Amino acid sequence: MPKFTWEIDPIITQIGGFPLRWYSLLFVGVFLGGYALLNWQIRRGGGDEEEAGDFIVYGVLGVLLGARLGHVLFYDLDKALADPLWIFKIWTGGLASHGAVVGLATAMYIFCKRRRIPFLEGADRFTFSGALGATLVRIGNFFNSEIVGKKTDQSWGVRFPRYDEDPINYRIPTQLFEAAIGIFVLVALIVFDRALGKEKRPRGALISFWFALYFPLRFIVEFYKEPQVFVGATFDMGQYLSIPGALIGFFGLYWSFKKRIPAGWYEEYDEKSEAKSKLRDPDVDAELAKPKKKKKKGSKKAKKKAAAVAAPSDATESTSAAAPDSEEPAAAERDSAPGAGELEPQPK
Repeated sequence: MPKFTWEIDPIITQIGGFPLRWYSLLFVGVFLGGYALLNWQIRRGGGDEEEAGDFIVYGVLGVLLGARLGHVLFYDLDKALADPLWIFKIWTGGLASHGAVVGLATAMYIFCKRRRIPFLEGADRFTFSGALGATLVRIGNFFNSEIVGKKTDQSWGVRFPRYDEDPINYRIPTQLFEAAIGIFVLVALIVFDRALGKEKRPRGALISFWFALYFPLRFIVEFYKEPQVFVGATFDMGQYLSIPGALIGFFGLYWSFKKRIPAGWYEEYDEKSEAKSKLRDPDVDAELAKPKKKKKKGSKKAKKKAAAVAAPSDATESTSAAAPDSEEPAAAERDSAPGAGELEPQPK
């Protein structure tokens, strides 16, 4: 087995007094490459190019905040409590990949909610970018000589003089193993996507496949890392955090293939409206579609006032109009009355 020494300076050069690091450069590659892959997926699903660009802001904030808070909560809480300002010194290092996943999921949820796109649709489209990010970040860790593996039997491995005080130690290059996992997951996603017919795949299948493949492999690699939290224990923090992700992935695959909701970058409102329209009666829809007559405000009051004003004149007109015709009925009544034509006896 090969063995070699890795003593690359993590700082490429100084620009205006600020160090330009390999890790920072690779992080820029994460965002640029992630944008390109997300844009490809969104446009293939029927979305606009602008939408992938809009997510960059959400994605950057989600990664940085989630990764930093994840590291603080899961790996360096005591240091954060002793020096709260250290939390904001993100350039000194300390980003957790599991926290980045949570931050990205939160950012994607907010992004999709504002655009009324189903969350799983957005998550599916982002899986390719996530796999690329996992790869480049681990290469950045390798350049920084951090998150190293356990010592080997010294017949093989990588020596990290910037990490070890003892320069003789050869260690397992777990950073490269995890970078290889990221490449493997990215290739597997492409093959899986094509096997499902690309846009014919069920919604939620890609993100579930990503979780179900990445986190179990990450769980295995953690056995070969130097413990970061639980020294001497069977499992370390990274393994405990990987278990929920793997379970979500397995359940998500079952759910997505059971429901088989078709993929597509369209508003969630349209999907719900279509489902509701299938439940309505066509006759009811036709009746609801008829234009309704608008009632004028104050029409009842206006009618009452007009009736009140017109009442006296109408009564006068009706009396005068009926006068010539009223003689004949009156005469008929007199003729038909009993004793008509006879004079009534006058009281004496």
